Amino acid sequence: MHGDPVVVDLEVDFHNEDGTGYIWQWLDAARDPAIVIPDAIVGEGDVYAMAQVVDLVELENGTIAHLRILPGSIPDYRRAVERAAALTG
Repeated sequence: MHGDPVVVDLEVDFHNEDGTGYIWQWLDAARDPAIVIPDAIVGEGDVYAMAQVVDLVELENGTIAHLRILPGSIPDYRRAVERAAALTG
């Protein structure tokens, strides 16, 4: 797992914050919109961050996903998964 290329689920512009206080992105911008569902954890592209999907909001011109950016980076999460996998064999 370590050193594998990062697959970006959703590119996010951190300036896209709306009145909810969450970052948002158009759902159709996702690599696979089917995985962008409430409570899902997705990998964000520009700075290799992880985000939790808060909700999906249907608007006249498409659906947006509100995202909560999680602390740490994708490599931090990868190392945690690798440690957990090593413990479970």
